[in-house]
Amino acid sequence: MYPPVSDQPRYPVDVHQGPILVSGAPTPNPIYTYALHMAVGHAPGVARKWSTGLCHCCDDPANCLITCLCPCITFGQIAEIVNRGSTTCFISGAVYALLLGFACLYSCCYRSKLRGQYDLEEAPCVDCLVHFCCETCALSQEYRELKNRGFDMGIGWEANMARFQQRGITTAPIAPPGMTR
Repeated sequence: MYPPVSDQPRYPVDVHQGPILVSGAPTPNPIYTYALHMAVGHAPGVARKWSTGLCHCCDDPANCLITCLCPCITFGQIAEIVNRGSTTCFISGAVYALLLGFACLYSCCYRSKLRGQYDLEEAPCVDCLVHFCCETCALSQEYRELKNRGFDMGIGWEANMARFQQRGITTAPIAPPGMTR
């Protein structure tokens, strides 16, 4: 119906704007988009790297040992933080332990949630494959990521929020409910 954008003629309009296509849609100014990304501090649509690698388990030897011996403890701590306290460490860890052979599928969902919350890249491969092939390395990496972001993994969500508020870090205010009649 319409010719492709690349086939449309371009006409310069102003020194400050880029050329505008015949369709009326201006082309983005590369200087402006670069400055916008620098102001935000992160380019939208580009995932950030993990703070530690998947196989850097020895960066935190205590957690590595706990995760190898009883991964349900590490998973419970991760799940409580990722769920923002809606489930406790004990409940998440117990569900993980009861799932036996299918625990990697359950923990894979939490890796995806964690990546979504902190805009992390899906690396070195898809989440389910990471958890299926190396569950303990994946849990250790997620634990270290949250720890490097300032969470004290041993005290849980509520205590972390209290600690952040004492430091002066506040969360978004709760909006009052709308009119009820």
